Amino acid sequence: MCVAAACNQSANADYPEWRWSDKETPADEFVEPNPDIAGKGWTNITADYAAMPDGLSIYRSPEQLQGVNAIAYIAVADLSRVTWDVRSIDDPNLQGTKDELRTPSQFYAESPAPVMVNGGFFYTDGGKRYNASVAVSGGRTYGVNINYASQDWVTIYYPTRGVFYQADGSLATGWTYYVNESAHYLYDTPAANSWDADPLPVPGATFPSEAAAFVAETAIGGGPVLLKGGEIYNTYPEELFDGPNGILCDSRHPRTAIAATDDGRLVLFVCEGRNMTEGVPGFTSAEEAAILKDLGCTEALNLDGGGSSCMIINNRETIKPSDGSQRSVASVVLLKSR
Repeated sequence: MCVAAACNQSANADYPEWRWSDKETPADEFVEPNPDIAGKGWTNITADYAAMPDGLSIYRSPEQLQGVNAIAYIAVADLSRVTWDVRSIDDPNLQGTKDELRTPSQFYAESPAPVMVNGGFFYTDGGKRYNASVAVSGGRTYGVNINYASQDWVTIYYPTRGVFYQADGSLATGWTYYVNESAHYLYDTPAANSWDADPLPVPGATFPSEAAAFVAETAIGGGPVLLKGGEIYNTYPEELFDGPNGILCDSRHPRTAIAATDDGRLVLFVCEGRNMTEGVPGFTSAEEAAILKDLGCTEALNLDGGGSSCMIINNRETIKPSDGSQRSVASVVLLKSR
């Protein structure tokens, strides 16, 4: 319907310039925060989860990675707006604790965070729980990397094992060795151990390289180191993660990893495996390293995997845990708003 006076206006009359767009523009048009990752075929599914903090994005993998069927997820954190932390049993010196292991969802119930993954290695013995990997939160040590290994408990080796840490605001990987509270060393190269050779000397201040004191604001241990300085390392033989009691780095399994890009983004990675979804085997550690490098990561550490691998987002599972349900673990890594 037109207003009569307006309809009777001459076609040549002067009208005010039309000041409104004929096409509405959404008030909150989505801008992809990590175009380099989306450009690799990863799908941004952040909107599937309620109340994700600014600076934290969730992605699902393409159907294949490294030519292998994949179900994988990453959480990408802009550390100017998001922070990372570690929750762990309290075993700072390899003496064990009565603290209970917990599933990621149980850790979440005690300390909710938008994203949480399983952390480092652990074991139980004699009614105690032991961290076998570094765990540092707020500058306080809750766990250290185990400082011995053996296949027959006659010949003892002394591996340096991987750590991912933040110190002075920077993210990095390295290798550590714990002697005691006064001698916890950080190296930029691992001791070149091998099950096929005699044990190397016990690491110290000058072996396997000049050491620094290991001091971190936040840290999680595991291994092997996958990336350092933008190069693939995958030092599982040197860290003695191969052999019959190892973590099967050369075969495909569920994996969890923590990584950083050269512009300071933190990435948590998890992949399904062991055919929990038919035809999805998981990845070798070499494939895991290549995936993370392809995503632009320059530092990366493998965490505990297999049945421990789990990522929860707002306490919702992503992959299907290969145990059939979440495994109780010693530590978790979480992302939350600053």
